[in-house]
Amino acid sequence: MQTHLTRRKFILQSGAAVIGAALPLSFVTQSTESMRKATQYEVIIIGGSYSGLAAAMALGRAMRRVVVIDRGEPCNRQTPQSHNFLTQDGSSPHDISMLAKQQVAAYDTVEFLNDRAVHGKNTAHGFEIQTKSGAVLSAQKLIFATGIQDMMPQIEGFSECWGKSVLHCPYCHGYEVRGVPTGIIGNGESGFEMAKLIHHWASDCTIFTQGKATFTPEQLSAFERHSIRVDERKIEVIQHTSGYVHSLVFEGGATIPIDVLYSRQPFTQHCNLPELLGCTLTEDGYLAVDAMQRTTIPGIFACGDNSTRMRTVANAIATGTTAGMMLNKELIEEQFTTF
Repeated sequence: MQTHLTRRKFILQSGAAVIGAALPLSFVTQSTESMRKATQYEVIIIGGSYSGLAAAMALGRAMRRVVVIDRGEPCNRQTPQSHNFLTQDGSSPHDISMLAKQQVAAYDTVEFLNDRAVHGKNTAHGFEIQTKSGAVLSAQKLIFATGIQDMMPQIEGFSECWGKSVLHCPYCHGYEVRGVPTGIIGNGESGFEMAKLIHHWASDCTIFTQGKATFTPEQLSAFERHSIRVDERKIEVIQHTSGYVHSLVFEGGATIPIDVLYSRQPFTQHCNLPELLGCTLTEDGYLAVDAMQRTTIPGIFACGDNSTRMRTVANAIATGTTAGMMLNKELIEEQFTTF
């Protein structure tokens, strides 16, 4: 059964004299029954990874009553280290998230619910969200920090290596694998652009087109000048040890040693509630937001990977903070002008 205490109530009931000695509430959740008795919030945040937690902190510091709904399944949970993030370079994503959650839990107007949002609707006073466990929550505003879900190809070993040695971003991981034999899965214009980028970190570079190459003569000439090999064979298996690739097996059984692969995979939105509530997607499949992180539906904000191609921890936190601050400003404007 789920239980919940705000930090202040926990301290009072436990008799703790020093706030800093109180246990963090990141592991304390609220029961479905109690949720039904106290369903009204100012803001519901769906998604409790970096972006959602950043939004929650901004709103907690603005003394807004907030609930964060999350199941603890971030898309980078398999990644061993996070990089290119000041003060946390090389830390594990899990450790960063746990520390962030402990710090957000210090704001006693912020609650956490270990659950999954499965249904949403507009109401006369805002929005209503129903969770998998049956809890029904209502709020004036929503923030979706739900991320995206990468679609894995039908290559044996790919998903096991994703985020470890099959990578999507050289800015996040390229420095650690610089100079080693590197492969790129790609073709056509997008494959050419990716090869240009990755070649900066890897001079020993091969692009695997998974079939007939569709590069222009000019692009093939550029590859030749920079010693980037083109291999049209289809990868069948990624051989690895605990997620770290060491060779590729092609159709027909031929193999080639390789230390790292880059691939940009198609994706879907991790949560379809924004679309069901009417939010518009961009042509690339991201939630359309403005500079204030507002979606196309009034009262709904979005932040993090679900609304930008810049998939970094730093950017997720930046957009989450922006969403929280701008949402609070919107509430102030509405409340200040209401008679």
